[in-house]
Amino acid sequence: MIGVAVSGAAGRMGRTVCEAVESADDLQLCGRADPALDTPLADVLGEAEVVVDFTTPETALANARECLEAGVHCVIGTTGADLTELEGVGSANLFYAPNFAIGAVLMMEAARLAAPHMPECEIVELHHDQKLDAPSGTAIRTAELIAEAGGSVHEPIHSVRLPGLVAHQEVIFGGVGQTLSIRHDTISRESFMPGVLLAVRRIGSLDQRLTVGLENLL
Repeated sequence: MIGVAVSGAAGRMGRTVCEAVESADDLQLCGRADPALDTPLADVLGEAEVVVDFTTPETALANARECLEAGVHCVIGTTGADLTELEGVGSANLFYAPNFAIGAVLMMEAARLAAPHMPECEIVELHHDQKLDAPSGTAIRTAELIAEAGGSVHEPIHSVRLPGLVAHQEVIFGGVGQTLSIRHDTISRESFMPGVLLAVRRIGSLDQRLTVGLENLL
């Protein structure tokens, strides 16, 4: 049984993570940290083996550092924070994914495969109006994968923030006489949960102290 605490537990993603952990037979929810619950992160680290963080870009970095220094593995779903400075901190593992939906990972991988053959493309990402960062972490990661494969993403990445949306992205490739569109749509936050739980179960056995991208676990 893996003890899991959730940071940002009062938020929409945090609440969904708590429900998913409670529904898993091999996981135990041992703490909910959130300013709205008047519970600091330090109060939930004692029994936790893994902390899942869905907070804000302003607090995620400090939260991850606090976990690692306490010897607690940390799964980060908060985008917009630079986690590279945490390499070598503490004795636990840090896992970050810009998107935990398996379909979104497949979308990014498909874009990477298309890039050498249709190198000109644009990215349009659409999210709910409460998302704090733009462009999204998924869009940035997609652009990195395309560039690594020899493609070129036209700037800027187009970011849409509107009520009614959850998380959506389309990569549009253009070539002579043809286009190729690769799109992923997240209809509900439950779509992220299989990826989050996979990271929780696997983080303790990872060889690298810092791992980026759910594709490394699939």
